[in-house]
Amino acid sequence: MDGSWPRDRILHPRGAAGASFGTAPAAARVLDAGMGLAVARRTVFRPEDAEDFGRVADRVAAGNMGLLGAQADSSEQARLRNAIASGALITSGRHLQHGDAAQSGRNMEVFTNCATAAASFTLFYLLLNGSGVGRAYDDELMAVDWGQAPRLLLHIDPAHPDFPADRAALHRFGLDFSLLPWGTTLEAFSAAQEAELRAWLGREVLADAAQAPAAAIHHAVEDSREGWAKAVELLESLAFEGAAERTLLLDFSAIRPCGAPIGGMQGRPASGPLSLMRGFVNLRREVIEPARLRDPAGEALQPWEQALLVDHHLSVEVQVGGARRAARMATKSWRDPGILRFIRAKSEGGLWTANNSVMADAEFWQGVRAAQAGSDAPLHRHALTVFEEATRCGFINGEPGFINGDKLEDHRTGSAWRKPVHADGRDVRSARYQANHAVSLLAEISRRANASSFPVTTNPCGEITLHVTGGYCVIADFAPLLACPVDRTTLTPGDLPDDLAREWDARVEDSVRLGVRFLMRANLMDALYGEEVRRTNRIGIGPTGLHEWAWMRFGLGFDDLLEERDSAGFWALLSRLSAAAQDEAVDYAAELGVAVPVTVTTVKPAGTTSKLFGLTEGAHLPARRQYLRWVQFKGFRNEAGGWSAESDRLLADYEARGYPVRELQSFPGMAIVGFPTLSLIQRLGLGDRLVTASQASPESQYRWLSLLERHWIGAERGNQVSYTLKIMTDRHDLAAFREMVLEHQPRIRCCAILPSRPDHELGYEYLPEEEVSSDRFLELVAGISDPALHEAVDYAHLQCASGACPI
Repeated sequence: MDGSWPRDRILHPRGAAGASFGTAPAAARVLDAGMGLAVARRTVFRPEDAEDFGRVADRVAAGNMGLLGAQADSSEQARLRNAIASGALITSGRHLQHGDAAQSGRNMEVFTNCATAAASFTLFYLLLNGSGVGRAYDDELMAVDWGQAPRLLLHIDPAHPDFPADRAALHRFGLDFSLLPWGTTLEAFSAAQEAELRAWLGREVLADAAQAPAAAIHHAVEDSREGWAKAVELLESLAFEGAAERTLLLDFSAIRPCGAPIGGMQGRPASGPLSLMRGFVNLRREVIEPARLRDPAGEALQPWEQALLVDHHLSVEVQVGGARRAARMATKSWRDPGILRFIRAKSEGGLWTANNSVMADAEFWQGVRAAQAGSDAPLHRHALTVFEEATRCGFINGEPGFINGDKLEDHRTGSAWRKPVHADGRDVRSARYQANHAVSLLAEISRRANASSFPVTTNPCGEITLHVTGGYCVIADFAPLLACPVDRTTLTPGDLPDDLAREWDARVEDSVRLGVRFLMRANLMDALYGEEVRRTNRIGIGPTGLHEWAWMRFGLGFDDLLEERDSAGFWALLSRLSAAAQDEAVDYAAELGVAVPVTVTTVKPAGTTSKLFGLTEGAHLPARRQYLRWVQFKGFRNEAGGWSAESDRLLADYEARGYPVRELQSFPGMAIVGFPTLSLIQRLGLGDRLVTASQASPESQYRWLSLLERHWIGAERGNQVSYTLKIMTDRHDLAAFREMVLEHQPRIRCCAILPSRPDHELGYEYLPEEEVSSDRFLELVAGISDPALHEAVDYAHLQCASGACPI
């Protein structure tokens, strides 16, 4: 099967899901001015949407319901549309961006936020499709020695528009390949440097494909995501087969030139063939050639490290494309001999493209405590060494983190070890992509996974459990605050008439149930991992804007929520919503005739969706009060001082309106735009009951996570809460940090810890969020020509944020 759902299955009608939202088209919620609108313009809106979120809801609901073909329910589609338009069910950025009537003919990868991969070619393919990808680099799973890869030759037709034929193109090529010092202008580009670059091209790029050895394997790289991934699959498979004595020629001539529009990515400019070529140049220079010379018994460049390097270099090229994020998670078992090298890979090895975590379990934490108590058992001493080195590095830059692998759902239940081993390649097979070269490699990895200590890992943000051989989870956010049936400005927080409270709660539950059904339909799409999707039917629905909802519905601030007795109503309702999600998943699985989802609940970071409406993100506390949120765009200035043709078209627009815009030195070719941000929670009048992330103690945040795991994630069929806990290093030293991690981290599934200092001490070129004074904030707003921003941000709102509303 190709991963799609059989169209002739008969659906059995059930109660009207989402009845409280009605079927008559409802007015769409207005996006949050400034940042919300900016995010929508960049990642959601199409020209035909006319910046109307209601039109987005129309196409997203139509595309999702259309996955049922002739069995689609137009009434449920209308209710779903209204839930999305209201913001009560925001779904996810992927669905808002790509959802439309043509969805049934597209591949599921475009709609999945979360994935894992066990091979570099699948990881690359998923990154190219915009998925965040996790990979376990445990020794048990490493089947490829890249030192056994064939001799690699690279070719591009000199007639290709991107071939660096003239001096200006060669200058740009030298900058892009880091062969010239960054900032070298065309005027300063010397004749000697030009000669050096031409010599480099002569050595590294085959000018004429006919010059390749007669026995060489010739492979023309196709101009598509699938074509790019297939080139990596071929190379990786040959390395697995031990083809070091053979030669592989990759021809990049068919790839569209840099700047050509990418279909399905809102016409954003393609990065062209040279970007992909650069990736293969780096694989050859940084991985394959050094791996041939490594000491097999040495610590350096063991197969796990080779894989980590390969994935890093491929990921860099996805990010450089500017239209995709290339988010990654890298995990490694605490028992592996190379774990200390893995721990230092980011701080000392420069491998910055992944979030790194040590995979731990109860035996690890017991070993740490036993060694601290004096045990000399080798495994206990090893556990303590790993803990001390991980926390030493983590106290500097937050990585690596710890994931409690034995608490992840599929590990806890044992279902991960029951995944069948297939020898025919079906584990990586869809209508768009079929693994052929790597069939034997995939089967070997599956066999290894069935005997591994940690058969599951997580996606980059840590909220989803996925099998190490490859899996997906489609995820969605619901926003309880935005399900309120009346204008919230007419309400007194926590003091609602009973009938209004019941109506509000019913709409929240309806948004959860609609969301579960929405995600289960998405799992019917053609998928690369269709076999695994059918086996697990994994989904993840979770809340966002929790703190705004707790305040308006229950009159509770963050500190109140931690007193479970005082906040019993909030937690009871959250538990009820969790049960509703689980029940709906079971019922809808029976209705569709598919497997019951192995996981249902989660809390994702919810960055894109929350920003649309100015909400706090997922489970997180507000980061700051009023601040500039800096957002990266691809772009650099030309010699005339304007934005280059390759730059994102929005940069010139924002600069013309007066938004602060800066080029980055640490990320050449990228620029940032600053958006004055006063989040919704700042405008609700919490006063001194408003707690920001830097104000909350680590202990209180761990308590918050534990309560969310108990009441929302639940004891069964739950994923995790994605959460980043900031610890201020001017208040906690390394010893206190270690004590805190050892006390609290073993009790939860996962939590990222980010040590931080006051902004001015951090030394970064920029921070994603830059707190500014009230006066400076309003000065910035006054200099921006954007009426919607002025309407949303003024002195009255700042006074409300401090608890002194003039109303």
